[in-house]
Parts: sequence; structure tokens; C-alpha cells
Amino acid sequence: MRQLKVIRSLVIDSLDTITKGSKKYHLWMGFLTLVMLIGMYCYSIQLDEGLSVTGMTDRVSWGLYISNFTFLVGVAAAAVMLVMPTYVLKDIDFKQAVLIGEGLAVAALIMCLAFVVADMGGPSVLWHMIPGIGVFNFPNSMLTWDVIVLNGYLFINISIPFYILYRHYQNKEAKKRIYVPGAVLSVFWAVGIHLVTAFLYQGLQARPFWNNALLGPRFLASAFAAGPALIILVLAIIRSFTAFKIPDKTIGKIAMIVTVAAQINLIMLVSELFKEFYAPTHHSESAYYLFFGLHGKNALLPWIWTAIPLNVLATVMLTFGKLRKNPKILYFCCFILFVAIWIEKGFGLIVPGFIPGPYGKIAEYLPTGIEVGVTLGIWALGAFVFTILAKTAIGIELGELRFKLKQTES
Repeated sequence: MRQLKVIRSLVIDSLDTITKGSKKYHLWMGFLTLVMLIGMYCYSIQLDEGLSVTGMTDRVSWGLYISNFTFLVGVAAAAVMLVMPTYVLKDIDFKQAVLIGEGLAVAALIMCLAFVVADMGGPSVLWHMIPGIGVFNFPNSMLTWDVIVLNGYLFINISIPFYILYRHYQNKEAKKRIYVPGAVLSVFWAVGIHLVTAFLYQGLQARPFWNNALLGPRFLASAFAAGPALIILVLAIIRSFTAFKIPDKTIGKIAMIVTVAAQINLIMLVSELFKEFYAPTHHSESAYYLFFGLHGKNALLPWIWTAIPLNVLATVMLTFGKLRKNPKILYFCCFILFVAIWIEKGFGLIVPGFIPGPYGKIAEYLPTGIEVGVTLGIWALGAFVFTILAKTAIGIELGELRFKLKQTES
């Protein structure tokens, strides 16, 4: 009975916390709600008219939705860069940031699932993946493995922080023997979710642009650069608008993770470019289309030639300790690096894999306004979920939310 009272009290206190705040907080939540409503309206049009309202065709069947899905899987996996030092290596400098990182992973995974539903055309087709009713096709399908690892990682990232916050809400310390095994499992699971997603593309022999051995490791490198970069930006916002203070030392250590991962990602990019252009073959046409255009078709040139300079600039600036330790420069570098990798792992990875088609024809893809609206709505949903999770977690960690037994019983 007592546990039910604690949970009930936690839910009530959380609802009270997330519905109160400053004027800026309410403006932020109102803005996100407006964007979500616009996204829902665009999605209703897609449900009514089908995927014909998007820029996707039978030639390019994956576009903005799957691009964001692929990128956000990496953002979710990046939480491991805070989980491992905190729970496994017992580095106290990461302790203040780890719950924020896990909240970000939960929001990213929810967005991943939403983008998959959007790309499928609608939620009504999800029954096809229910074992026993539809065709789950386990273990043969890599897509099935992707569904399992994503939902499993979502469960881990919800259960561990919930247990820790649940204990702290009662003014008790969380028992390490309960959450540490789950934390260790999440380290391997985080690597698994991004590798499985990479294998989903890598195993398609008919798409030579994806069918290379470096795709999996590069997925991880880019994820461990973009994810922690976003975490740094989020921590900077939290430090500015709440009493939850993140030490500079914590930001500095995460910045070092971003720097090393960005350097490795850049080295892998150079390796891929060498492979594609030093001794080009017929299979290099996708890369030629992406970087230089092909047969007069060049829709992706502005995207990739924005991403590459931003990627190089951010990596070079982060490499110098003096620049990296300057907060304004650090935040700027994290922002442009995040944007660069979003482009690179989105349009720069998904769309060129379909071009040219099996018969050599080029069908270019650009997202429609409906796709952009749905995409912005899903990103707003993720930000909305994260804001709620972060506000509750910060309230508990600051001691503002505590279970009062007598008050509850009365």
C-alpha cells in the first residue's frame, strides 16, 4: 500500500511541477504545443491522402522521416557516454548530468518510433509486426532486430532513471545492486541499437553506397559526437534557467568526448571519400551525385557542402583546448557540429543510396511542406517530452519534490 501511495504522490507532484513555472517556461511549452498541432494537421493530410503528399516515390522510398530516425538513434545511443562513466566507472563528475542524458535518450527514442510510424503511412499498419497476428519475421529480418533493440533500450532508459528518482523522491539512496546491472547492460545495448541500424542499410547489397564495412563504426563515431554535443547545449540551457547547476568540469569532460568522436568521424569521412574518388567505379555514382551532381541533377549539393565545412570547422576548433574551454565557442561548435552530422547522416546518407536507380535513372528527392510539418511536429514532441522529464527530475534532485507520508495519509 505504501508503494502505491508513493507512486500516486509522485504522479501528483510531477503534474503540479510541470504545470507551473515562469513566463518563459509557459511560452516555451505553448510554442511546442503549437508546433505539435501543426505537425498533427500535416499528418492528418498524409493519413487522408497517403504518402503521395510527400516527396518520396517508388524510386526514393526513404526520405526525411527515415533520415531523422537514423540520426536520432545515434542521439539516443549517445547517453551511454554519460551512463558508463557514472554508473560503471564511478566518475562523480558525470553524476549531475547522467539523468539529463538519459531523459534525452528517452525523448530521442520516442521521436524515432514516431518517425517510423510516419514513414509507414499510418499507425494502422503496425499490427503487421505483432507476433502471432502479423509477420514479425524474427530472426531473419534486420528490421525486426531494430524494433527489438529500440524498444528494449527505451525500457532500460525509462526504468533506471525512474528507480533512482523514485528512491530520491523518498529521500533514500538508490541501491546499486539493483540499477548498476541495468546500467552495464545499457552500455552494450546502446552500441547495439546503432550497429543494428547500420546493419539495416549495410546488408542491402543492391545499394553500394551503404554496402561498406565502415558504415557501422562511422555511425557510432558520429553518434558519440552529435549526441554529447546536444547534451552540452541542453545542460547549458538548464544551467541558465534553473537552479540545477552543472559543474564546468562535467561540461569539459563531455566536450572532450565530443572532440575525440568528431575527430574519428572526420578521419572515417576522409577514408570514405578516398575509397569513392581515388579509384572510382560504377558503384561510386551515388557519391558523385551527392558531392558533385550527376547528369545535371544536383539537388543535394547545397546540403552536403554546408555539412562538410561545418563539420571540419567544429572539429578543428574543438581540437584546441583554449577554444574548447571558452563556453561561447564550445556552444557554437556543438551547435554547428550537431547540424552538420544531422545533414550528413540524413540527406547525405539516406537519399544518395537510392540514386541512381537500378536502371541508371535519377529520380531526385526533396521533402514537401507536409513532410517538413510532420517532422517539426515530431521534434516538438521530443522537446516537450524531454522538458517534462527534465523538470520533474530536476525538482526531485534539488529536493523540491519529496514524499510526505503524513500529508498523503491525511
